[in-house]
Amino acid sequence: MAQTPAILNHIAVYVVDLNKSTSFYQSVFSLKIIPEPFKDGKHTWFTLGKAGALHLIEGAKSNQTFDRNDHLCFSVPSIDEFIKLLKSKNIQFEDWAGKAGAINLRVDGVKQIYFKDPNGHWLEVNDAKQ
Repeated sequence: MAQTPAILNHIAVYVVDLNKSTSFYQSVFSLKIIPEPFKDGKHTWFTLGKAGALHLIEGAKSNQTFDRNDHLCFSVPSIDEFIKLLKSKNIQFEDWAGKAGAINLRVDGVKQIYFKDPNGHWLEVNDAKQ
């Protein structure tokens, strides 16, 4: 009998300032908050639809350095429209090589950009079709 594959339940991101990070993920990605059981002011849970949930947890140390290979990726319908949003919020982005304001073109034609959240965690946004 074949084992049923596991499904992703959630991704947890450790943050310094919960309010700042909650606002960032809400305003940049339009994520919707869902109830969380702890009610201790240290957690924000967002739905990611069928992909599961994103849990922000307050308590991280500031000034951490993260590797770009360790990133969360979100897909959007239009990179150009998303870049307009980033520019309106003064959020700098770059391509994989680190060139500021540049868009990376993946070998399969998918456009990608990279930037950091308020805690220095790397984020990728691309226009891959799901």
